[in-house]
Amino acid sequence: MLFLILSIICSVTVGVIFKFTRVYSLNTIQIVAVNYVAALVLCYLIFSPDLNALETTSPWGIYAALGIFLPSVFLFLASSIKFMGIVKTDAAQRLSLFIPILAAWFLFGEHFNAFKISALLVGFPALLLILAKPTSNQENKWIYPALVLLGFGVIDILFKQIALYSTLPFTTSLFVVFAIALVVAGMVVGYKIFLRKEELSPKSFLFGGLVGIFNFGNIFFYLKAHQAFSQNPSTVFAGMNMGVIVIGSLVGIFIFKEKVTKLNLTGLFLALLAIVLIVASQMS
Repeated sequence: MLFLILSIICSVTVGVIFKFTRVYSLNTIQIVAVNYVAALVLCYLIFSPDLNALETTSPWGIYAALGIFLPSVFLFLASSIKFMGIVKTDAAQRLSLFIPILAAWFLFGEHFNAFKISALLVGFPALLLILAKPTSNQENKWIYPALVLLGFGVIDILFKQIALYSTLPFTTSLFVVFAIALVVAGMVVGYKIFLRKEELSPKSFLFGGLVGIFNFGNIFFYLKAHQAFSQNPSTVFAGMNMGVIVIGSLVGIFIFKEKVTKLNLTGLFLALLAIVLIVASQMS
């Protein structure tokens, strides 16, 4: 259970760090690029990926897609936290699980039981209620959490495809994906520095390193939790998603004083109910 708690804390901490980027007016893309430097170093030191096992038949197309999607979604995540807050962003990120569920239904012909159908019926109203704006908020930039939901959903599908590729250890694939993501983010940073004349920010390096450490910690402890609960993976799945929504909401409301309406709270409750139904569908 300790690994699961640490994974939840790391996930929420990433959101908290991005919340502070608005206060210090930091360069988000530089933070994202440095984040992948830290993640790569930690991945190499802890997992010791076997790069010699890579072949031309490895799923390079999926690696490339993930390498592009990951930094892009990180930028959406940062913008969503900046404009919509941690509460709504974390909830949107966790509700992204409905994207691979819909893909399994419509693309892969997976059988749906009553629990999954009920989860979808509960999940979509939950999302609408979570993203509903307070009447005083004239600038409801719901597009950012919507992109977070869509982006993380697509990433989940791609990672599931990598997991099915049993020839390579997952940690080796993860290292390759991080490397491609760093190249993509680095190209954007280079463009902004050399062509748009942006300056490198030392503070962005500090925050980027912190994001990288906690982002990697989230993945590392999540994998450890799955190993500890290998006979009951639904425990990890439910604990992670529900834990992030609950802890993220508490942090957003009580520490950052984010405004949450009764409609938003109802949406958060329905989101938790939807996750419970998804877990029940895996166990039935």
